[in-house]
Amino acid sequence: MKPTQRSFVISGLAALLSAILLYFGTGLHPLWWLTWFAIVPVLMAAARLSMGWTFAAAFVAWSLGGLNMWRYLHVDLEIPLIPVITFLVLPALWFGALVLIYRRFLRASPWRAALILPTLWVSYEFVSARVSPHGTFGNVGYTQMDFLPLIQVASITGIWGISFCLFLFAGTASVLLSGDKGDKSLGRFGVLAALWFALILGLGGWRMYTHSPSQNKVMVGMLASDLRENRLTSKHDDTLRLAQQYVQQAESLAAQGAKIVVIPEKTFAIADTDMGEVDAMFLSAARQSGAMIVMGLIHVANDAKWNEARLYSPAGEIKTYDKHHMLPEFESNLTPGVSRTTWDENSGRWGMAICKDMDFPRLSREYGNDGTGLLLVPAWDFDTDGWMHGRMAVLRGVESGFTIVRAPKQGVLAVTDDAGHVVAERVTGTAAFTSLLVAAPVRHSATVYDRFGDWFAWLNVAIALWLLIDSAARRRQRA
Repeated sequence: MKPTQRSFVISGLAALLSAILLYFGTGLHPLWWLTWFAIVPVLMAAARLSMGWTFAAAFVAWSLGGLNMWRYLHVDLEIPLIPVITFLVLPALWFGALVLIYRRFLRASPWRAALILPTLWVSYEFVSARVSPHGTFGNVGYTQMDFLPLIQVASITGIWGISFCLFLFAGTASVLLSGDKGDKSLGRFGVLAALWFALILGLGGWRMYTHSPSQNKVMVGMLASDLRENRLTSKHDDTLRLAQQYVQQAESLAAQGAKIVVIPEKTFAIADTDMGEVDAMFLSAARQSGAMIVMGLIHVANDAKWNEARLYSPAGEIKTYDKHHMLPEFESNLTPGVSRTTWDENSGRWGMAICKDMDFPRLSREYGNDGTGLLLVPAWDFDTDGWMHGRMAVLRGVESGFTIVRAPKQGVLAVTDDAGHVVAERVTGTAAFTSLLVAAPVRHSATVYDRFGDWFAWLNVAIALWLLIDSAARRRQRA
């Protein structure tokens, strides 16, 4: 077989195998264990291919694997073709460049190759999260949300530690399988990597094992209606009809023991002049039932609009929270909020956030620094992304140490604790009004990430820069 044909076959097989593993190991419903091995075929092929074939294999693998998001982005969200292609191609370009860097390091120092891979990928995801209006959406770490021992590392490192582990495993496995078996430094690095994973999974298992149930619990009710006529009303009569229906459902849950009822975001759009009528309706229900009610709405006042959560208490008090992070295009006409909302109950400190706010670790970390033990999150998903978007929120509770009560339309009603355990969940749309009643633990557990923030991401940036600079200096010395 000619060299060109041989390279075509190797790169094609590696790209195809990695693409299949990425397709099923990432996306909205990932098989978490596949993600660990997804890029290994491409990395192993890089040791036998030229630069051009290496880049082609890596780029094709990541691009084809990313097609698992095509229907969601282009059909469900109706995002135009060019932005969707950009969303899929840019990570593939970076992955291709990353594998080329890995290949260059592999020839000089295999253990450095295994280390440059995760540090550069984490650096890429960290920068992307800081500049993107979508925050951490798309981060490969979310593929591991069903692997509870691993995600505990987020309480120390944030989501960056999960991504680091995935790429460190792939890089280490690849250099051990394709590197020089007589290289003692490679053997030592393999031992260190094994100790790292033993430490991470050991600490994760220990955190879960020693995670005692909270003594402070509150009965929480959640409600959602996926009926088309109930998703977002704006006409006065429709708004009053829907408000009355939610009031009746909330009173029913309160009669069953709920002390707080959470209703999804953007239940209706209402002008400031009509707000008093709706407020009176929900305040009356709160007083008579003895339960707090949190509901999401679009508050229109003069030329401004806010995506707002309003809490009605039995004492007649109204607390409000305005969403900080808007979904581009869909919410570009809404004014972002700038403050948090917390208050103290007998069970602990409570707070409010809304849907996409949970894609951004910083806001949740600020709630963690406030000592929040229970975060109430009205939301609105798109059916197909219900599991993934809900699990993204779960990780915020692990990172910053609190329980999350998330009530979306077209998604999954869920209560999760500060270790990522799903206390209870229910898919919406199974009835005209889907409800869930559960005893939610209220506890704030201080975490390293809560206190020191993105220290691990910055460490990865520093290590990656050191490796690149040191490699360049070594090449100059050899020249």
